[in-house]
Amino acid sequence: MSNLENFKYIVLLVIFASSKAFSIEVLEVKILNSYSITKEFPGKLLPLEQSKLAFEIPGKIKKINVDVGDSVSKNQILAKLDDREALAKLNQAKASYDLSNQVLERFEDLRQQGHISIQDLDKAKSDFIIAESQYEFYKVKLEQTNLISPFKGVIQNRFLDTGTVINSGIPILEIIDSNFVEAHISVPVIYLEDMNLGEEYSFTFDGRKVAAIFSKLAPMSPGGSDSRLAIFRFSEFFNPGSIANLQLKILKEARGTWVPLRSLSQSEQGLWGIYTINDEGVVVRDLVEIIYFEDEYAYVNGTLNNGDLVVLGGAAKIIEGKKIN
Repeated sequence: MSNLENFKYIVLLVIFASSKAFSIEVLEVKILNSYSITKEFPGKLLPLEQSKLAFEIPGKIKKINVDVGDSVSKNQILAKLDDREALAKLNQAKASYDLSNQVLERFEDLRQQGHISIQDLDKAKSDFIIAESQYEFYKVKLEQTNLISPFKGVIQNRFLDTGTVINSGIPILEIIDSNFVEAHISVPVIYLEDMNLGEEYSFTFDGRKVAAIFSKLAPMSPGGSDSRLAIFRFSEFFNPGSIANLQLKILKEARGTWVPLRSLSQSEQGLWGIYTINDEGVVVRDLVEIIYFEDEYAYVNGTLNNGDLVVLGGAAKIIEGKKIN
């Protein structure tokens, strides 16, 4: 445990008046002004973006240009529908648009010369607007025969093959973002109080340490739990679905010292008793408060001082008031 690296364990030979001798293990107290909390929380790596792609119109799949594992760029054509009908309708709409445009130009000239009524000109303008909207509509329909990549990524799944007749909205491919991944970690609220959005935190992944930015925090706890979903963004790409472990280390300001839990015995009013050997070699009982505990150790605050020798076995190992020779 890193918090105890500088502490000294000592074995003493104890001789009481009865001449009965035995050894005990003691810990030399070192008073600190702070302690660190170390916790590990696992989380799943997810792509920043993940989409199932489908055509917006029904039709017959003419060609699929990619397969699972292929890298694709933004706006790349991934698949195409049979576009013969859409192209024919576009050409027909284009002809109507060109004709209505010519009629409108001719009617504008005739109106200036006073040969037609204002109603005839308004009718020509209306026909042109309808033809123009039809032309734009079928241009969009032709574009919709192409399945376009919305971002740079990797093809995760391919659901259908060439020649399949589909309805609109049927997934054809699944694409994931290949630039970044996020780790979604469930973190207890008590630790979130000491964490800051925008700061870097350490993770272990695939046997190495990597850093990620604490980017987002879910506004509510799921299902009434005391945890919230914290999202961390990595600056490099890792395989989605893998597990990354958040290595959380928080420094808390508090005067105290680390002692083994086995040296403590419960006392009154939430305090704990601990046996020490003072400068005169006499066993005394001190009272301490547990501030934090981790594994087999507790960070305590009380009447202990630097250099005190804590008896690790507590009352089971020594008798209060006895003097050690």
